[in-house]
Amino acid sequence: MEESFPLDSPSMSRRQLLNFLTGAVVAASAGAALYPTAKFFVPPQEVGEDGSIIAKDINGNIIPVSQILAEQPGTRALVAGLAGEPTYLTVQQDGTLHPWGIVDNCTHLGCTFPWNPNDNQFQCPCHGSRYDNEGRVVRGPAPLPLRLAHVNVTGNYIRISPWIETDPRTGQKPWWV
Repeated sequence: MEESFPLDSPSMSRRQLLNFLTGAVVAASAGAALYPTAKFFVPPQEVGEDGSIIAKDINGNIIPVSQILAEQPGTRALVAGLAGEPTYLTVQQDGTLHPWGIVDNCTHLGCTFPWNPNDNQFQCPCHGSRYDNEGRVVRGPAPLPLRLAHVNVTGNYIRISPWIETDPRTGQKPWWV
């Protein structure tokens, strides 16, 4: 006996084809509509590959870079930086952020302190330590300069990462590494 192929065609009927195409169009449209909606509700990645975090305000809200850059040049903005430590960011004369932030933590006993624009200094109210505008000790009892942190702008976010390179103020290995 000869073997023959069956005459039944395995192809789809017209109705099956139209049902498949309709389902594909509906699925593609729903996916295109849901993707931006889902993306809106997913917060940006908190910790980057380099150990950086996104700068936030005291309430934990992300601070857009446009908000800080809207300030006058020379302005110092205080944000929650690495490990939630307050960090000063500086708006430069060209309207960008300074490449490093200064951690607001006195090297004498760990007090936080304000920036005094009249004296152009950081002044610790606890024991009188003073630091210049780059965080170098001007007057003790603080023994070391203030810690630095990298400041990078990514899109509309400010990313703060640990400073582990040579301290540009002293030309030496940072004491905090």
